[in-house]
Amino acid sequence: MAEQEKAGQKKAVVLVSGGLDSVTALAVAQDDGFECFALSVDYGQRHRSELDAAKRVSDAAGAPLKVLPLDLRAIGGSALTDDIDVPEDETTGIPVTYVPARNTIMLSLALAYAEVLGADDIFIGVNAVDYSGYPDCRPEFIDAYQSMARLATKAGVEGGAMTINTPLIDLTKAEIIQLGTTLGVDYSMTVSCYQADGAGRACGVCDSCRIRREGFSASGLADPTLYS
Repeated sequence: MAEQEKAGQKKAVVLVSGGLDSVTALAVAQDDGFECFALSVDYGQRHRSELDAAKRVSDAAGAPLKVLPLDLRAIGGSALTDDIDVPEDETTGIPVTYVPARNTIMLSLALAYAEVLGADDIFIGVNAVDYSGYPDCRPEFIDAYQSMARLATKAGVEGGAMTINTPLIDLTKAEIIQLGTTLGVDYSMTVSCYQADGAGRACGVCDSCRIRREGFSASGLADPTLYS
């Protein structure tokens, strides 16, 4: 019976970076009844410990993880992929930690993987409330990408409908943390810092650390982040 249920279970590809938002998106997808396949991208990011975190959270969730190599350092242009200092003060506008076209590229890889798996759903933990101002985290971008995905895929041509799920897009960071906690997420396994060290210890001063710390404070829950 269990095998029959799994055979009929809807599949989803979940982009898992190892950070707080992506692991919550994975938990939401599983809670919604999807058989989840985690996807991470080794794009040359300076905070390499996030890939270790992606493996930890995927293993804990029982979601097989595929890691794809993609050298965005060859393009550069971001503090995460180039020799540019990560800002340690609150910034305005689009910060230098924005990686050009990252979500476009990652969603394209997830789209290809979903087609191979026969999955009609992709989950991504983008957020348009408590975030760093990235243009590819906005609802307008997701809507446009979904329209493109439905035109560009074999499934779309044959009458299927690829759905880009963004369950966190309208939530505050505190609400995301509360949701994930309700779903049993262990945030001590995640790494959000833009310049975490090899052991996954957070710097505590970058924009991502600030947003994460303020989220835990506002949620009323203990912050399990390991700081350097």
